[in-house]
Order: sequence, then structure tokens, then C-alpha cells
Amino acid sequence: MAIRTIRTEGDEVLTKKCRPVDKVTNRISQLIDDMLDTMYEAMGVGLAAPQVGVLKRIVVIDVGDGPIVLINPEIIETAGEQTGDEGCLSVPGMAGKVTRPNYVKVRALDEDMQEFEIEGEGLLARAFCHEIDHLDGIMYTQFVEGELHTVKYEEEDD
Repeated sequence: MAIRTIRTEGDEVLTKKCRPVDKVTNRISQLIDDMLDTMYEAMGVGLAAPQVGVLKRIVVIDVGDGPIVLINPEIIETAGEQTGDEGCLSVPGMAGKVTRPNYVKVRALDEDMQEFEIEGEGLLARAFCHEIDHLDGIMYTQFVEGELHTVKYEEEDD
């Protein structure tokens, strides 16, 4: 398991537009594995390659239904609206109110470079938008309505 350092707000890499992936090499496969390990270790629901300092169009997401790997993702359809607190592993301990589509359809490539489409609602739709924004150097903080606030973590009951 390789945990990579998550870049935080203020790091220039988070403002840059990422390059498309043209083939899945051993390095790309290792990057994807490391991104998943890093996301799980940080208890996040999504991570984009620039958050670990790599300017490639790769996103990993897991909202509790298993990992989703998106290579060269693009949003092709949205509908509805949801407003809620959003956070980011690159802005640790903070959250802010953001309005996103409630439904999102994404076209991407899988690890075999096969094109597929995936749909999501609610949290998954929010994660798609948030992580794909990272690939274009856009942070969620640009969309926050009002002020960022400190996230209060609650103890989970068994």
C-alpha cells in the first residue's frame, strides 16, 4: 500500500489543467492503486490525480458502493439541483455550502481504456462534479455560498 501526500489549497498544482491519459501504463496503474489507498486512508469519498501532484485526468471515487475509476472523464448530462455541505481532502477540516446538479452522467475510460458511461445522483453526482473540476484546476471553494466553516467530526456509535 502506497499512501501519497495530498496537496493542499495554495499548492500551484491544484490550479493547473490536467493532461489526458492516452494509455494505461504500469505507472498509471500504480498511480490509480495509490490514489485509492490514499483516499481510503484519508477517509475521503473522492480523489483526483492533481491532489497527489500528478497532472493526469484520473479520478477515483467511492461513496460506499465500491471504487469507481474514471480516466479522461467528462460530464455529458446533468439535471436537478442539490445544495449541501461539501469538503475536500485538499482543504482539510473545512466545508462550505455548494449547489451542484442532483443527477450527473459521466463518460470516461476504464483501466482497460474502454469507454463507458456512469450515472449518479445525490452524493455520487456531487463527487463526480467535484473531482472532475479538480482536473481543470477548479477548487470547490470557488463555488461556496457564504463562508467556509470548520468540520465537526462526530464519534460513530457501534
